[in-house]
Amino acid sequence: MIFDLSVVIKAQEESDKNLIQKKLNAALRQKYSGGESAEFVFVKKSVDARHGQLKLCLRYKAYVGEKPGLAQKEFSWRKADGSKKVVIVGSGPAGLFAALKLLERGVQPIIIERGRPTSERKRDIAAISVKGIVDADSNYCFGEGGAGTFSDGKLYTRSNKRGDIGEVLQTFVHFGADPKILTDAHPHIGTNKLPQIINNMRAKIIELGGEFHFESRVVDFIIDGTNEGGAPAFGLATDVNRATASGPATVRGVVAKTADGSLKEFLADAVILATGHSATDIYELLARANPQSLEAKTFAVGVRAEHPRELIDKIQYHGKRAEANLGAAEYRLTAQVEGRGVYSFCMCPGGFVVPSASGPQEIVVNGMSAAERNSAWSNAAIVVETRPEDVAQIMAGQKAAAGSLGLASDIGSSQELAAGGPVLGLRFRSWLERLTYLNGGASLGLAKNGQGQSAQTAPAQRMVDFLAGRQSSSLPRSSYTPGLVASRLDLWLPPFVARRLAEGFKAFDKNMKGFISPDALLIASETRTSTPVRILRDKATFECQGLARLYPCGEGSGWSGGIVSSAMDGQNSAAALLDQLSI
Repeated sequence: MIFDLSVVIKAQEESDKNLIQKKLNAALRQKYSGGESAEFVFVKKSVDARHGQLKLCLRYKAYVGEKPGLAQKEFSWRKADGSKKVVIVGSGPAGLFAALKLLERGVQPIIIERGRPTSERKRDIAAISVKGIVDADSNYCFGEGGAGTFSDGKLYTRSNKRGDIGEVLQTFVHFGADPKILTDAHPHIGTNKLPQIINNMRAKIIELGGEFHFESRVVDFIIDGTNEGGAPAFGLATDVNRATASGPATVRGVVAKTADGSLKEFLADAVILATGHSATDIYELLARANPQSLEAKTFAVGVRAEHPRELIDKIQYHGKRAEANLGAAEYRLTAQVEGRGVYSFCMCPGGFVVPSASGPQEIVVNGMSAAERNSAWSNAAIVVETRPEDVAQIMAGQKAAAGSLGLASDIGSSQELAAGGPVLGLRFRSWLERLTYLNGGASLGLAKNGQGQSAQTAPAQRMVDFLAGRQSSSLPRSSYTPGLVASRLDLWLPPFVARRLAEGFKAFDKNMKGFISPDALLIASETRTSTPVRILRDKATFECQGLARLYPCGEGSGWSGGIVSSAMDGQNSAAALLDQLSI
């Protein structure tokens, strides 16, 4: 028999094994009255800092009359012989875990990645901070491993109905992650360790017959169309009839632009689309090829809030972190303001704020932490829920100001705003990122033509000044290495966002007294928490509606968010593909 047990102790009692044993025995007696002895296996630890007392909740499994042990995943990948092929667009968690799922049945994955391998991607990322130069295809968002590789590697998810979270975590352990992620309440690999794990996954996929094509950006889909005689014809999604007499057009492969500028075709039995939330060009391609396959969805925008780590630790641990021997403190905050959610996202304890633009003349910020979480700062995105019906109203209200700033083309014409459509949220996101750029280093004439050391200088404001509606006369030290410029975020952020952020900060300070602090810094803009667009797909087959044999998955499809949920979505899409095609 196996029993799940939980015991609560004071943080300073964690090393008292006798006390924990007594508590476990007492907890077991409440569930089992037999006289047999039990063996206890530790499962998870979580911190409870509520009500002014620091406590630890320890979860165990009690084995009575049987041998203890954690179930280990048996991996059964097979060598691909090339008779069946699937193109996977994107090498983030959705793409990599889809590839591994295909290899369970010996299907060859052909991974097309617009960015570079992690070793080269590191240099591209360094160039953003040091030189302010953004490579549009290799940056924090694009490249081997996806956006999560160089922005924290957090594995916590609530998506326990999407698949087997344990299997995803054990896969990471198999490829080199610390086994403690199997038991931590909020598992985290760390930006400094995740790249090697991703490299190990790539090596295994190649060993089993898979292919990787880096610096290859997909520019079109190869699909079936109909010629004048009614017979099937091969063509591109952007220039052939997209429906056949028998139903939706069928995707047969992709066309990719390679590093030397040439175009290369990749044909396969199916295509898995795992491009990530920043691949605006893919959405535009789908909007031209099959606009019915897209719909607008709720997303969120806001700022990155950075505090001294010591301040957050003191608030969360009530000044007892050192005596309890705990790491950097986390927080999760949420409030409702004027009918919209305002909440924290991607909280990075002991972390850094990083430049996450995927093109020149735009500024996007994100957060990351190394495995040790030992920097002097803690940060989180604080964002405002933004619904499709809000976007046109926001942009119409900003149209006059956009004209004076040269951003009218980013917003679009009045007719386009009135028509709406699924890609309007993408335009709003791009407009806000450009507006942020113009209020950053460019506002001081420091950034020329999108290049130069100051091109990624971000606009920032002390939180107390944001709430008081005044310019910050100085800015505190920050982890954001490209540099900051004081800016009135409260004046140029969309009023819809700025107003709700202000009320959200006040609500958060009631739960975390001291959250509003002169040392709290707001850095703009956080726009990539999720995508404003969803690619419609069949609930059972995961196939794109309107384009057969195209399987959108991961964050870019609008159906997941974060490393683990995206990995599970990739697995599910690959499994559905295999079943549907009887492979």
